[in-house]
Amino acid sequence: MKEEGKKPISKKSSWRKIYRKKWFYPAVYLTLVAIILSGVIWYQNRAADLPDEANQPLDTGTEDNSMVSNPLYNDREDGAIAVMEQVEQVKMPVKNADETEIVTKFYDYDAPSEEQEQALIFYNNKYYQSMGIDIASQNDQPFDVTASLSGTVTDVREDPFYGKVVEITHDYGVTTKYASLGEVLVETGAKVKQGDVIGTAGRNLYGQANGNGVHVHFELRKDNEPLNPEEYFNKPINDIKPSKQEEETETQEPGESDQKVTNEETESSISMANI
Repeated sequence: MKEEGKKPISKKSSWRKIYRKKWFYPAVYLTLVAIILSGVIWYQNRAADLPDEANQPLDTGTEDNSMVSNPLYNDREDGAIAVMEQVEQVKMPVKNADETEIVTKFYDYDAPSEEQEQALIFYNNKYYQSMGIDIASQNDQPFDVTASLSGTVTDVREDPFYGKVVEITHDYGVTTKYASLGEVLVETGAKVKQGDVIGTAGRNLYGQANGNGVHVHFELRKDNEPLNPEEYFNKPINDIKPSKQEEETETQEPGESDQKVTNEETESSISMANI
């Protein structure tokens, strides 16, 4: 016979028995605490792995953020992005360097006697030291003269010995001078960029005795001290430094840029060249 009066135990009755256990609520509490602590530890570890906000790319609100990631850009104090200026290199003051040659060198006291002889200018029965270089065309034809560096035209004049002269002032206390110009295409106060045509090569009275023909006389100065341009071609402008030359030279007409060489110095340089 089947036993009567017994009913199957329901699931609700099972849960009620568990609820009544003394260990139930402490176990639930410890489980919740463990879950919360795990979440806190995970969040802290994730935050530590994130890069600093200062190192994050700036959100410009545009799809192209190439300016931000480009190392040539940096943040100004006002938050604007500016291009870091690239320092220019000194260039030959001619448009087509392959079609020209240096016919008169800069007079360097430390140079060999042969080069010193090439840096002497004979005028009015006297020798003068060249404080620049003369660049002539190979076919004795006029050619374009260009700005060796970007800057501001600070002087345009006509000299009775040097011909038409243009002076340009640059950064770092550097100035360049262009003389013996046949035509001048700039005015005082004009801003010029490196490579801009400022005039054409011509002739002047001071270079006739050397037979230079059509040429441009080019000078490079730092703090008004003449330097050898050939030493600084294709070098950054901020590398230009005054020379260590300690000897004083006597300036005398006709050239305010070239200096007189005494007969004794001239004879010495000629004898050293075995001429």
